[in-house]
Amino acid sequence: METTSLLPLVILISSLIPGMLILLLREEQTALRTFLNLSGALAKVGLIAWVFAGYLRGEEFTFVFDLANDLSFSLHVDLLGLLFVSLSAILWLVTTLYAIGYLEGGLHRRRFFGFFSLCVTASTGIALSGNVVTFFVFYEFLTLATYPLVVHRGTEKAVTAGRTYLWYTIGGGSVLFLGVVGLFVVAGPIYFGQTEIVAAAAQENRLLLTVLFFLLLAGLSVKAAIFPLHGWLPVSMVAPAPVSALLHAVAVVKAGAFGIVRLVYDVYGIELTAEMSLLPPLAFLAAFTIIYGSVRALFQDDFKARLAYSTVSQLSYIALGVAITGLLSSTGAIVHLVHQGLMKITMFFAAGNIAETYGKYRISQLNGIGRRMPLTMAAFTVAAFGMIGLPPVAGFVSKWYLSLGAIEAGSYWVVGVLLGSSALNAAYFLPIVYRAWFCDPDEEEATPLRKVGRLETPALLLVPVVVTGLLSLAAGVFAMVDGSPLSIAREIAESLYGP
Repeated sequence: METTSLLPLVILISSLIPGMLILLLREEQTALRTFLNLSGALAKVGLIAWVFAGYLRGEEFTFVFDLANDLSFSLHVDLLGLLFVSLSAILWLVTTLYAIGYLEGGLHRRRFFGFFSLCVTASTGIALSGNVVTFFVFYEFLTLATYPLVVHRGTEKAVTAGRTYLWYTIGGGSVLFLGVVGLFVVAGPIYFGQTEIVAAAAQENRLLLTVLFFLLLAGLSVKAAIFPLHGWLPVSMVAPAPVSALLHAVAVVKAGAFGIVRLVYDVYGIELTAEMSLLPPLAFLAAFTIIYGSVRALFQDDFKARLAYSTVSQLSYIALGVAITGLLSSTGAIVHLVHQGLMKITMFFAAGNIAETYGKYRISQLNGIGRRMPLTMAAFTVAAFGMIGLPPVAGFVSKWYLSLGAIEAGSYWVVGVLLGSSALNAAYFLPIVYRAWFCDPDEEEATPLRKVGRLETPALLLVPVVVTGLLSLAAGVFAMVDGSPLSIAREIAESLYGP
């Protein structure tokens, strides 16, 4: 074992141990389960803050355990991984609070929170993986950890959705496995950031490395929900709202997008992908997915289904930014990893609050809901404006940098795609906002399903959506401040292209 620090491993097990312990508890041990959940979530946030401070002081954090010749389990802290793991930890804490309130009195909470913690463990491992093999292990662990969450309700619809989820993700994992093994055989063990190794191998194995690139990209594109590999995502909305929120903001879809970022920037490298013309197909598929997802969202009356197709669209902004070579476009792609997460988790929290409090699941049922749930819908409105790309919300910053990057690269058609997407975003989000705030409510349906007291919904459901809504706004308002997601994304991009 070689290590410069055990902290990456400690960060990993801060959610692994609580998850395993929760699975051993009895269903009625609610207080202990809540303690394990919250203590693990708080510990992870604290540990990441400690490592972040050390990283900024120039400290290195690497943990390596040799498994066999040239094969090792590696955890390593770099700025891109820190950005992703920070998002994961913060939103896990918020979602844990939300899930405690959402599932109050529900069934199978032990199983839910146990696998919930294991899901975050997998996301943490993906963020901190130091090499391709370790990344693959956690990437597939994420599939296994999220399946019980997708089928949590146990209904026929949930089981069918879970089966679809497994077909897609295991199929994608199998393709990814072929790419990982092939890359290992051709270039040896690949640690993230050592792009010169693949570049050297490309001198003699260019065609094979081209094939391997597209195998790896296809495997990652399943979880990233890039057309035509997105079909699992809308049907997975049968899962409870906390699961949908985590899947769309941090876990599965973001793991796929993060993997694409790693593949291009830290495995093959920008110069080699440009030289081998590997990125135009990714740019085309991402652009098509952006428009396709938005068009499909237009025709969804089910609230969560509309949000699901919105995720299909919005997530491909990251892939599109990666596919356009340039400092500004890379900055926009990387920062959208965070901005999309903040905005989308806010929206799913809001949809969950409305469903749990008033039993409304369709957009056509939302007349006047803003008058009954002003804080929930205010947070949703902020996130919706951000998705459309209106300043000063976080989504505007992402689209601004992606547009500038497209102009910088001479890819003017991308600006058209982004403008078209914004118009479509407005077409399917503004009607929700209009119904909520300006249409008269149906008074006969005004009785809450839950006892909410003076609040519009229980506090454990209300506080998370307000917090993430404010974070969505703050990420835009304070985008130019040192330490903001944008400043970190810009520093990562500068390390790729030079200042």
